[in-house]
Amino acid sequence: MNDKESITKESIKEIGFQEEIYRQFGESKLKPEQYSALGLAYIGDAVYDLIIRTLVLRKGNYSVKTFHKMTSSIVKAESQARLVEAIEPDLTEEENRVFHHGRNAKSGTSAKNASIIDYRIATGFEALIGYLYLKEQMPRVIELIALGLERTEQFDQ
Repeated sequence: MNDKESITKESIKEIGFQEEIYRQFGESKLKPEQYSALGLAYIGDAVYDLIIRTLVLRKGNYSVKTFHKMTSSIVKAESQARLVEAIEPDLTEEENRVFHHGRNAKSGTSAKNASIIDYRIATGFEALIGYLYLKEQMPRVIELIALGLERTEQFDQ
């Protein structure tokens, strides 16, 4: 049996999700600090979306349309901006720096259904989530999201 065949649920828990990706596909060419703010936001958007989808799915067996509606209300820029406002006092100096770097990044796209201010704040938040994910600090990602969801009452369990 080779290394790829011996992967179990337990080994992924022990090693960590990101480490398992690196083990299977190789190390990243860059350190988290070397990615652009928009690159960090790109992966952070996916990480945040996956976490919220996981929380929504755990609520029960609903239609995909209902799941999407529940998820969309939480991941939209306006909701992310409210979440950031609620957790900003708890951010470390490093986290605050990454957030501001992402917020101030010039994006080639514009907000579809959000104010430009909310859109930029959401981009900063996603950059922070992406940065922490790439730093393999998922417990901190979960902690910040849980704190924000609790304080903004955006998700009732």
